[in-house]
Amino acid sequence: MIEFRAAAVRTHPEGRILLHPLELTLTEQRVSVIGPNGSGKSTLLRLINGLLLPTQGSVAVHGSDTATMGRAVRRSVGFVFTDPLSQLVMPTGREDVELSLRTQRLSQAERRRRAGQILRRFGIEHLADRSTYDLSGGERQILALAVVLAVEPRVLVADEPTTLLDLRNDARVRSLIAGLDQQVVFTTHNLDFALDADRTLVIDDGRVVFDGPPVDAVDRYRDLTGCTPAGS
Repeated sequence: MIEFRAAAVRTHPEGRILLHPLELTLTEQRVSVIGPNGSGKSTLLRLINGLLLPTQGSVAVHGSDTATMGRAVRRSVGFVFTDPLSQLVMPTGREDVELSLRTQRLSQAERRRRAGQILRRFGIEHLADRSTYDLSGGERQILALAVVLAVEPRVLVADEPTTLLDLRNDARVRSLIAGLDQQVVFTTHNLDFALDADRTLVIDDGRVVFDGPPVDAVDRYRDLTGCTPAGS
């Protein structure tokens, strides 16, 4: 369960409001977040795992406050960025997964064994020892998901995880996310992807302007932007 308790974000005490005070409880397995660029979507996501702290109010994940229990929250909330190269830091995928597993204090041999299992689970073991720079965008994003999920977080937060992908890899990543046991909160500009959720938030100018069923949320977003499907 993720709780926003009057959580708000300003650039500084008298500065621009990035997110207006928000009262919100997220319990659904899949929550999508849509809205225009600069609306506050990424700000909301970064509050969930403590990458960003509220300047007012608080955020809690399964009862742990992100400000006072940041380390515990980051252990339970995995974050996937739009560009996987921003979080793949080792020369190869196998090394990235092994690095992620170091927090579990396993022996080197056990880390190697577990890394192989994880890479097989995500269907990319054959890419394990290739340079991350030689992988396609979709392969990198799946690798980034494998690295984050290696430590089995309770919640996965994904910031536009399919934006840089072609249609085939978009479908692969969406299918992978759909099969996860974790609660997943994700932002997207792909409205079909948004419909994969159980609940959708529409954000505009730092405010949640709609919160409800994905189909209704997408309609609300289209009204907001003035973009309606052809034939409507």
